[in-house]
Formats: sequence, C-alpha cells, structure tokens
Amino acid sequence: MKLFSKIFPLGHFIISFMFVVCALALIILAILQLWHGLRFSGDNTPVQRLNAVLETIALLTVAVAALELGQTILEEQVQREAHMSAPTRVRRFLSRFMIVLVVSLTIESLVLVFRFSHDAPEQLPYAATVGLTAAALLAAWAIFIRLNRSAEELEPEAMAEAKREDDKVE
Repeated sequence: MKLFSKIFPLGHFIISFMFVVCALALIILAILQLWHGLRFSGDNTPVQRLNAVLETIALLTVAVAALELGQTILEEQVQREAHMSAPTRVRRFLSRFMIVLVVSLTIESLVLVFRFSHDAPEQLPYAATVGLTAAALLAAWAIFIRLNRSAEELEPEAMAEAKREDDKVE
C-alpha cells in the first residue's frame, strides 16, 4: 500500500510538468499569432491586426492559467505532499485555483467584448455571460472562504503546520 501511495506524487509531478509544457506551447503559439497578425508586409486590415492582438491575449491568459495550475500542483501536492483533509489546505489550494480561474475568465470576457463589438455585436450577450460567470465564481469563492473560517478556527494546529510548510517551500 505504501508503494502505491508513492505513485501519487510522481503522477502529480508529471501532471504539473505537462501543464508547464502546454503553457510553453501556448506562449509560442501566441508569439506566432502576434507576429503574423502585426506583419506590416502583409495586407492585414487594422481590424485583423486588432483581432490578432486579442487572440494573443486570450492565448497568453490560458498560458498563465496553465502555469499557475502547474505551480500550484507542484507546490501543494509534490513539495508539501499535502493531503486535502485540513480546512486550511483545502482553502489555500482552492483559493489559488479560483484566482487563476476568475482572472482568466475576466480577461477572456474582455477579449470577447472587444472582438464581438467589432465583428459580431449580436454575440455580446455570450461575452457578458462569461463575465457574469466569473463574477458568480468570485462571489461563491467569497462565501466559501467566509464559511470555511469557522472550520479553520477549530483546528489552529493545522494553520500553524501550513505556515511551517510555507517556510520550507520558500
């Protein structure tokens, strides 16, 4: 059973590594997208150039999300070997994930608004839905943190242990 439990950190490390590889691939694609969109030797219109910049921002947003998720998995699951039982650890892990998700959705919403306002204004309600989803996730996250504080107060030793682990990782 102990051998089987040692497989999990290796699996988490591989997943974290794959997130980083995917993020690097997205960064390369974003550079290529921006280069092809902004070339002045081509016959791109200003609107096409704007769309290329917006697509680049969208790709970079997903790349940042992938990097953050890879880092979170590496730090929480591999370096700390955290088990999601203590409320402090759950809140920290979920908070890091939600930050990435809410920021990514918000940026994507802005990109969609800019794109749809020029190309397809009838699609703007869909962009607004993405923004509302980000707002709803932010509100749900705030409620979770508020409700989770009372559980954390019941286990002050878990908070102290998490802080000691933070010092080790840094």
